[in-house]
Amino acid sequence: MAAPWITIKDMPQHVEEEVTIKGWMYNKRSSGKIHFLQIRDGSGFVQAVMVKKEVSPEEFEAAKKLWMEASVEITGTVRSDDRAPSGVELTVSNIKVNHNPTDEYPIGKKDHGVDFLLDNRHLWLRSQRQRAIMTIRERIVWSWRQFLHDRDFLLVDSPIITGAIGEGASGLFELDYFDQKAYLAQTGQLYAEAAAAAYGKVYCFGPTFRAEKSKTRRHLTEFWMLEPEVAYYDHKDNMDLQEALVSYTVEQVLEHCKEELALLERELSPLKSVLEGPFYRISYRDAVKKLNELGSSIEFGDDLGAEDETILTQQYDRPVFVECYPKGAKAFYMKENPDDKETVLCADLLAPEGYGEIIGGSQREDDLDKLTARMESDGLDMDSYGWYLDLRRYGTFVHSGFGIGLERTIAWICGLHHIREVIPWPRTIYRLNP
Repeated sequence: MAAPWITIKDMPQHVEEEVTIKGWMYNKRSSGKIHFLQIRDGSGFVQAVMVKKEVSPEEFEAAKKLWMEASVEITGTVRSDDRAPSGVELTVSNIKVNHNPTDEYPIGKKDHGVDFLLDNRHLWLRSQRQRAIMTIRERIVWSWRQFLHDRDFLLVDSPIITGAIGEGASGLFELDYFDQKAYLAQTGQLYAEAAAAAYGKVYCFGPTFRAEKSKTRRHLTEFWMLEPEVAYYDHKDNMDLQEALVSYTVEQVLEHCKEELALLERELSPLKSVLEGPFYRISYRDAVKKLNELGSSIEFGDDLGAEDETILTQQYDRPVFVECYPKGAKAFYMKENPDDKETVLCADLLAPEGYGEIIGGSQREDDLDKLTARMESDGLDMDSYGWYLDLRRYGTFVHSGFGIGLERTIAWICGLHHIREVIPWPRTIYRLNP
């Protein structure tokens, strides 16, 4: 009877049993009569020990000739090993080589430049570090969906091709759409607003596109964004929801991704401090004053740049909301602040440790006349927004929402310097392949 095929992840449940694992060899060392084969299968990593006298000469010789990333099927007995990261190793009784590369694997043990690794991103994803990052990415996505599902939010997918501008026109990818002008979506928010009028609590989640020619470590031209929208939530309700989501996300990663965080050498105390109290809240006006005191030349009316966000977040040990930006610095759909008509009811959530903005949100302008006036002053094509204005014509209502960037959130939680590592196939102004 053939040994059952199991995953490396499940090996600790099969100690002293004969099993088969199927995967790839990512490293090897030999000491004459023993081969130590490091095997991965997508679920984990394990060492397979092949003793010359316990296998056929042909199999031992075949293992000796294996290159990195050879695909193999290995049968053997699972043994407990407290020294192993997984707590087990495999004593080999049989090996089947499915494919042995004909030359050396391009990504070796030596250090490689970032451009080389990105050119070989399809192979770089196989590394332990990248697997750890992608595992945390998946956990964050799962946490977001679970958080919203448990609060009765309905997923409503928004279109990627759109005729309406959600943010500034300078950041649009324009398309020829048969005989019309169209754009890659910058946000699903406008559509989420329509869905909130139908279903109350909704969210969309998918790729978004920004054509800004930015070269900073925080920017991608294609990234993923979660965008909840809630009927009858005001500005404060909106921030409370954001804080609960971020706290839950950090809690889930700390609970379920200990090994991955350790592999990334992530210092955990800054993440744990996120859970120790409420997030900080500061008005835009006070933030400008504080930044001026700290040496920034920012003036009222300017949006916070990356350097300003870094300076500001270094003053706090937990995320901080910057509330009520000037109208001119923010999008047309944001609600005028009744207590300060130069500003709007919005907030950016800045992550600590200098990571800057991860969420942008606002209460939406529900007054048809005010919204129309703002759109006209911004020079928007009103014909493209007839459907959006209908939301204010037929049962207008207080509502709020936000967008949280997946990649920026991952970079912060993982403690990574550059955002390009946290998405499987990064797109920047200079990179379209692989």
